[in-house]
Amino acid sequence: MALKLYDLAGAEDDRRFSPPCWQVKMALKHKGLEVETIPWRFTEKDAIAFSGQGRVPVLMDGDTTVTDSWEIVRYLETTYADHPSLFSGTLGESGALFIKFWCLQAINPLIFKVILPDLLQHLHEKDKAYFRESRERLMGMTLEEAAAPHDATITALQTALTPLRQVLARQPYLSGEQPYFADYVVLAQFQWARTVCPIQLLAQDDPVYHWRDRLLDAFDGCARSALGYPV
Repeated sequence: MALKLYDLAGAEDDRRFSPPCWQVKMALKHKGLEVETIPWRFTEKDAIAFSGQGRVPVLMDGDTTVTDSWEIVRYLETTYADHPSLFSGTLGESGALFIKFWCLQAINPLIFKVILPDLLQHLHEKDKAYFRESRERLMGMTLEEAAAPHDATITALQTALTPLRQVLARQPYLSGEQPYFADYVVLAQFQWARTVCPIQLLAQDDPVYHWRDRLLDAFDGCARSALGYPV
């Protein structure tokens, strides 16, 4: 039975912008697994009520349902152990978990501030009020207050990316000579940006730019071909 993945979509069915969903999709490509992606919006809670919660990604594998991007990836690694490994061992898994939390704390908030106005415009109409209400309650400020001047925030992002840049100046991927899941965790942040926002976040002479370029072309260019902006 084919794998099915509920995947967050914008106004268009094929504008897929969720970083956790992109992490899972790249993991599935790495594993060489075929999946049917089902577009889902924030307000379509009933569609995934069977999962016992209200967020995507939600993976269905026959009678098995798995939620949370990290748990989905660990499920894929265990269940499909005969396919290429996402971690190449426990050290790789621990490293990927560290990168996941680093992104959430250091990278995600800065990208969010830059892309927020464009992200709001690309949401489905039925999601816009929900997105505004839920995010403003979480942040304790309006979306307009949360959006920061681009230049200052992009400068802060460049500083936050310094550890990543220093690693990628020495090797092609975070994981070494080939990508593993840690690479896909960070790529998902940039894919989030390029699917909704035309602002250039990376200079073309930046090792991070070249690393991202290689990953955009991986697996027959699945990430590059996604609906978005050529930045």
